[in-house]
Amino acid sequence: MNPKDYCKPSGFFIADRGMMEEKFMALALEMAEKGRGGTSPNPMVGAVLVKRDRIIAKGYHRRAGLPHAEVNALKMAGKEAEGGTLYVNLEPCCHFGKTPPCTDTIVKSKVKKIIIGMRDPNPLVAGKGVKILKKAGIEVAEGVLEKECKRLNEKYIKFITSKRPFVTLKVGESLDGKIATVKGDTRWITGIKSREFVHRLRDESDAIMVGINTVMKDDPALTTRIKGKKGKNPKRIIIDSSLRIPLKAKVLNKDDTDIFIATTGDASEKKIKRLQKKGIQILATKKKQGRVDLDRLMQELGKLNITSLLIEGGGEINASAINEGIVDKVMFFISPIIIGGKEAPSSVSGKGFPSLKEALTLRDMEVKRLDKDILIQGYLH
Repeated sequence: MNPKDYCKPSGFFIADRGMMEEKFMALALEMAEKGRGGTSPNPMVGAVLVKRDRIIAKGYHRRAGLPHAEVNALKMAGKEAEGGTLYVNLEPCCHFGKTPPCTDTIVKSKVKKIIIGMRDPNPLVAGKGVKILKKAGIEVAEGVLEKECKRLNEKYIKFITSKRPFVTLKVGESLDGKIATVKGDTRWITGIKSREFVHRLRDESDAIMVGINTVMKDDPALTTRIKGKKGKNPKRIIIDSSLRIPLKAKVLNKDDTDIFIATTGDASEKKIKRLQKKGIQILATKKKQGRVDLDRLMQELGKLNITSLLIEGGGEINASAINEGIVDKVMFFISPIIIGGKEAPSSVSGKGFPSLKEALTLRDMEVKRLDKDILIQGYLH
C-alpha cells in the first residue's frame, strides 16, 4: 500500500500524520531486517528518506564494517535529500568506528527532520547523536514504534548494555516433553519446517552451544544448512567439564568457524594440548557444583564479542542454563507425537522446581504453527 494513501485533509491531518510516521518507520524496520545475521556485533538498522510524503530513497546496514543505513539512503538520494525527512529505527552513530559518524553525513545532506525509533544504548552514542543533530538545526522526533525497534535489536541491546550475549534456548520435543525415546532415537521428532526454521536461527546467531552428552549421543555437526543460500556457521561452544569429547567428533571439524570447549580444572593437560593442536580453543572456568560455571562463561563469551548465543543441548544443559539465569528467550518446537517412557529424556532435566509457585512463566509469549508442529516462544526475564 502506498503511504500517500494515508494522507487525508482537514481535521484528520494530525492523526494521519502519526499513522504516516508509523508506516514509514515500519518500512525502515523492514529494511533493517534485510541485514539480519550479517551485522553483528553492530545492530540492524534501516533508513527511509521521505519528501512531500513520497519515498525518495531507502537503505540498510548490510554488514559490520560497511556503510550504515543512513549513509546508504542519503547516497541514493543525492541532492534530493535536502529538505527531506529521514526515518531510522536507531539513533545515528556519532563516533568513529570502522566507518565515520553517520551524524556528519546527515548534517551535510541538509535534511530538514529525522525521526528515530529508539535511542542507541551504546554509551558512545546514547543521546549524543540526537544532540548533534539538534545543534545543527535538524528537527528530531523520537519513539515512533519504539517497542518494535527494541524487539528487532534485542540481542544488540543486551550485549551493549551488559557485555554478555543474548541467550536463546531452543528445544525440539514431543507433545509429552520428550527429546528422545528410551533407546536414544531423536531423528526426527520435529518436522521439516521446524528444522528449516532452526537453521535460520543458527545463521542469525554468533554462536551455538551444546553439552558433552549431546555430542556423545548424537555426534552433531552444528553447521547451518539453508536451502538456496549459503548459511553462516555459528561459532561452536561445547560444555565439557572433564574433556571427554572424542577427537573425531564431527563438531570439531573446523570448517570456517571457531570452536571453543568450556571446561574446568578436571580437564587433562594432555587432552588440552591435543585439542589445541587441532585449532580448538579452550575456555577454562572454575567449577560450580562440579560443572562449568555458565554465568562466568557468559562473561568470557562477551569478551570474545559474541553478542548472541543459541543453546541446542539436552535436558541437563537446558536445566543448568535456566537455573543459572543465563537464558533470555526460549523457543519450544513441539511435535504432535507422544513418545512416553519414564526413562525417556525430557527437554529440561535437573532437580526441577519444588512448587508451581516457583515455576518459570513466559512473558510476551507468541505461538506459531509450523506445518504440524507448534512453536511457543517467549522471554524469561
